[in-house]
Amino acid sequence: MPLRVYYDLLSQPSRALFMFLRINNVPFEGKPVALRKGEHFGDEYKKINPFSLVPAVEDDGFRLTESIAILKYVSRKYDLGDHWFPQHNLKKQARVEEYLNWHHTNTRGLCALLFQHLLIIPRATGKPVNQEKVEKYREKVSTMLSQLESYFLKNQTYLGGGNELSIADLLGACELMQLYACHEQGLYEKSPIVKAWLDRVKRETNPYFDEAHKLVYRTHDLYKQISSKL
Repeated sequence: MPLRVYYDLLSQPSRALFMFLRINNVPFEGKPVALRKGEHFGDEYKKINPFSLVPAVEDDGFRLTESIAILKYVSRKYDLGDHWFPQHNLKKQARVEEYLNWHHTNTRGLCALLFQHLLIIPRATGKPVNQEKVEKYREKVSTMLSQLESYFLKNQTYLGGGNELSIADLLGACELMQLYACHEQGLYEKSPIVKAWLDRVKRETNPYFDEAHKLVYRTHDLYKQISSKL
């Protein structure tokens, strides 16, 4: 039985997992969960993931509900190459782990919050964009990007070091694309180092990067029209 993958490409970690599986030709049975319809809160999906989040996977009765754990599991199970999540070099593994632990409250948390305050919260509440909060999160994202440049990408091609992609790069790139969706890409384009890294990740993962980000590109194209109504 192939791996069952519960996902929605509106979700950043879902996109990272989708790309990872497609790049590595891992057979899987896609089980879309429509976040916009609230399907993740339904009783059936809660049997798969009681936290009502995506992605989640089921492998012959074995279930995982956290994207990073899923990526590590798939990498090891299918022996996809040590560069994705190093197993044989403790220091390389630690470098990838270092980013993955930093990722939650920095790249992921801050990009998501800025996106939410510009688009999701105003649409959900019918209230105008809170510009004070937007400015606060822009500053926080700018600080995060500076740290991404000065530490994680300092003299390094990829986030985990070395000259090959790791799962850290997939996760990080998908979060930065939230900024592109709401026309805040100027924040990372100010850094030639961060922009060059993101462009490399796109090149190395296409055509799957573009496939995974169709909804992001569509949101970017429609954002001015959407934001004018907020």
